[in-house]
Amino acid sequence: MSQIVWIARHANRLDFVYPDWFLTAERRYDPPLSDDGMIQAQQLAKRLKGEKIAHIFASPFLRTIQTANAIAEVLDLQIKLEVGLSEWLNPEWMTEEPEKLSTSALVKLFPRIDTSYTSRIAAKYPETHQQVRERSAQTARCLSTEFSPHDILLVAHGASVLGAAMGFVGDIAKSEVKASLCSLVKVVRQDSEWLLALKGDTSHLTKIEELVRFV
Repeated sequence: MSQIVWIARHANRLDFVYPDWFLTAERRYDPPLSDDGMIQAQQLAKRLKGEKIAHIFASPFLRTIQTANAIAEVLDLQIKLEVGLSEWLNPEWMTEEPEKLSTSALVKLFPRIDTSYTSRIAAKYPETHQQVRERSAQTARCLSTEFSPHDILLVAHGASVLGAAMGFVGDIAKSEVKASLCSLVKVVRQDSEWLLALKGDTSHLTKIEELVRFV
């Protein structure tokens, strides 16, 4: 039995381009994609066109949904919002649990969101680095098992991309996976063994992040 799990980090975010956005934002821990981030998301979608992805799962943050939506449009798929893929709820980055748009508000913006899907794994603020890795690893394993043998795509954040990869290949991911913006990780199951086929590929992008930030 074989299966492919694709794991993508969201594209560039507005507050990376305009740091002052954070000072007046209504939901300061939930920035949208920047203009160049939207281009990156479209380039990632083009890269995945033709792959046999059957399900797209995305963290419920705006930047991951926007990235997933660009792909869903090209692949003509729905988006399943999965809390287990969320950003690292790090108290050193966030003074409180991040406020996000409600599901009903998101569905109005992104009609491809699958309202029948219920998130499988929870994320609780605050989290340690170990906790986010364990949570995202558990999520990735859960989704791959439940939706096997179909190929799936997980759209997440720097820390949860790494954690998801660790869920399949263990600690080897720590040294081999580079989860830069809009990068692509590919893990392939052959029988009972998972192999790391792509370790953070960015060859589909015209603009590549030089300094990888796990935020």
